Amino acid sequence: MTVDTNIRRPLGEERSLVCEVTGLELQGSGAIVVLTLAPADGRELPSWTPGAHIDVLMDNGIERQYSLCGDVAPGEPWRIGVLREPQSRGGSEYMHTSVSVGQHLTLQGPRNNFEVVDAPAYQFIAGGIGVTPILPMIRKVEAEGKPWRLMYGGRSSSSMAFLDEISQYDGHVTLWPQDTAGIIPVRDLVSALEPGTAVYCCGPEPLLNAVEDAMSHLPADQLHVERFRPRQDLLEQVRTPFDIVLDYSELELHVPADKTIIEVVEAAGLEVMSSCREGTCGTCETVVLSGSPDHRDSYLTAAEKASNEVMMICCSRSKSPRLVLDL
Repeated sequence: MTVDTNIRRPLGEERSLVCEVTGLELQGSGAIVVLTLAPADGRELPSWTPGAHIDVLMDNGIERQYSLCGDVAPGEPWRIGVLREPQSRGGSEYMHTSVSVGQHLTLQGPRNNFEVVDAPAYQFIAGGIGVTPILPMIRKVEAEGKPWRLMYGGRSSSSMAFLDEISQYDGHVTLWPQDTAGIIPVRDLVSALEPGTAVYCCGPEPLLNAVEDAMSHLPADQLHVERFRPRQDLLEQVRTPFDIVLDYSELELHVPADKTIIEVVEAAGLEVMSSCREGTCGTCETVVLSGSPDHRDSYLTAAEKASNEVMMICCSRSKSPRLVLDL
């Protein structure tokens, strides 16, 4: 990733978009609700690319990110799939019980940190609701005539969504219901990869960890993952205080051990774009002008973290006593 440090990140809130729920369908034995969204003012929706997600700002004050899984063609409505989580923090429960056709939802985005790179072939690995960002990727590479395969796992066949849509790609897809087939054989899958195959994986943390471990001997840029939840091992590390300099705003601030950078910046009266507050969405990405960030996000790639050009100020901290940020 190339970062132009001469370009200042804008302060303030991202522009919101109001959409109407024009369709609602339950899939996966009712565990997944698929919403179709169209702009309430009749305008054309912003363009997007496979892998993109949007933020949904709910009436209960909760904000969540959901992958777009519909058609990328201009003029087409947006579509998202939401899994009803047993231990929901309020987001999925709201989307399943409080949203109806005709209702207006406030959205932000789309943004994409899961772009499809050019590659000779593709191996997609999806677990459960992680299939949603993969669907438009499949349409893209299929239209381009690129070789591809999908390994799609779920708790059971009945819990897996979008099967009618996926069935049109017979011969490219392997369905792997855990109740009858067991755990996805990740190492066998990886060992069978042709050289240069791009691997895209989205799903629960155990699946992502297994794929990362199995591919640790391969070039880092061959694997692309997207997490719906942050890596707790990163967020739970010891927090120490440090100072930050906001170059654009000409402010120097202290970040105590019990505060995040974004909390300190906001307390100083500056508004910055943010969403998940746990390092998964990339909204608060900020250019680092000087210092050594302690990356604790689940968004940046290993190469991006090593470059120390940007950081997520909602959760990451500093290894050096002082950080200079482009804010």
